[in-house]
Amino acid sequence: MSQKVRVRFAPSPTGALHIGGVRTALFNYLFAKKHGGDFILRIEDTDQRRYVEGAEQYIVNALNWCGIPFDEGVSKEGEFGPYRQSERKHLYKSYADELIAKGKAYYAFDTSEKLDFHRKDHEAKGKTFIYNWHNRLKLKNSLALSPEEVQVKLDAGEDYVIRFKSPQDEKLILTDIIRGDIHIDTNVLDDKVLFKSDGMPTYHLANIVDDHLMEISHVIRGEEWLPSLALHKQLYDAFGWDAPQFAHLPLIMKPVGKGKLSKRDGEKLGFPVFPLSWNESKGYKEEGYFPEAVVNFLALLGWNPGTEQELFSLSELIAAFSLERVNKSGARFDPDKTKWYNQHYLQTKTDAELAGLFEPIVQENASDSVLNNGISIEKIVSLIKERAVFVSDFWQLSDYFFLAPTSYAEKGVKKQWKEGTPDIMNQLVSVLESIEDFSSENVENLVKAWITEKELSFGKVMPPLRLVIVGDMKGPHIFDILSMIGKEESIQRIQASIERLAS
Repeated sequence: MSQKVRVRFAPSPTGALHIGGVRTALFNYLFAKKHGGDFILRIEDTDQRRYVEGAEQYIVNALNWCGIPFDEGVSKEGEFGPYRQSERKHLYKSYADELIAKGKAYYAFDTSEKLDFHRKDHEAKGKTFIYNWHNRLKLKNSLALSPEEVQVKLDAGEDYVIRFKSPQDEKLILTDIIRGDIHIDTNVLDDKVLFKSDGMPTYHLANIVDDHLMEISHVIRGEEWLPSLALHKQLYDAFGWDAPQFAHLPLIMKPVGKGKLSKRDGEKLGFPVFPLSWNESKGYKEEGYFPEAVVNFLALLGWNPGTEQELFSLSELIAAFSLERVNKSGARFDPDKTKWYNQHYLQTKTDAELAGLFEPIVQENASDSVLNNGISIEKIVSLIKERAVFVSDFWQLSDYFFLAPTSYAEKGVKKQWKEGTPDIMNQLVSVLESIEDFSSENVENLVKAWITEKELSFGKVMPPLRLVIVGDMKGPHIFDILSMIGKEESIQRIQASIERLAS
């Protein structure tokens, strides 16, 4: 690979960045970093009618949150800027004029009403209207009109578009890194519009010119752009430029049924399809996913490392990634697998890190008496994290550390709260009151010694104790819980339960 690798992610700012777009950005990033190249963000905003305020910043924020920042682009100017197509519009007209001068493009003066008439007329006859070699000489364009007639129209300021002159009776062989050779008959191609009547280029012209001027070596984009490949390759040839190498990524498919993953699928099945929140839709960040988990699961949607390995750090992904191992067929999205990845990354975080993330939830919900007791959030996290998928699960798994139960599990009460239980619990309160060192180990030793001395069965003491402290028959080692909530809180909970359960 002698030319420096330069790749670009070129989204349109028309709304939130779909998770499929994030994967396209990720594959571009991995490929660039693997080959010591540059990853560029270019905003393709030539369609001003579809422009959405805030969408551009959202794209930048999403890439940064995922940990796949761009090397140059909007807000990170390099020598190939500007990186918004709307700021480059002065460039494109001269390239469209160059194609006309070379006989590779032409002016078309057909009104939208006239074209609509032709479409409907063809439909009525069971045909499809295609503007190309077989009818262009019958339409209103500079190929059918004399040069004088064309000049009169241009001088009069008549609306026109510039169309590419698609060749007749040629066979194109297009090469795609992922899909191999693709054979196209040019007779089926239409003469695409390159320049619009509003003075703006279409995606096709702007895209080719920008990729050429920005010295893009590889165009890695979604499969939906595959039908445009024939035109794009022909434009490179028409300008006499070397084309970049192309790679079209497979679609991300729905979890069930056919078709590509949509926002509606996420709403219906309850999972995010955006990296960050957008309007009413929650993103992966707000749902509690770690960016490393999102990057890991996206990398394996459509790419196969050739091994059984499923867990990759970003540096491992860069080392292992190759376009040749990207699949041709669509990759089915699996919401459960995304959770599996998040659970893995949660377990790899330190207890201190997780405690920092959990603390705001605790401060919002815990009772003052427990907070004032100086309870160790870090220690609690260490006891419960194995059963969590998200940090937001911590509260449900540990609320009894921070709040005394106000109700008790019916099944537990039925099974554990017997006639003599209140008396045993009262005796246990006296034992706990006499303990100075309230460490888990010491409390356990003294309580067990008391049970043995009183010739009680452990079954009569330990399960009811768990029930009154936790409110249910769940949780880690009961003496760890007692030690952490402290002597005063433990005694209060036992006494409150005796009163409540008596009634």
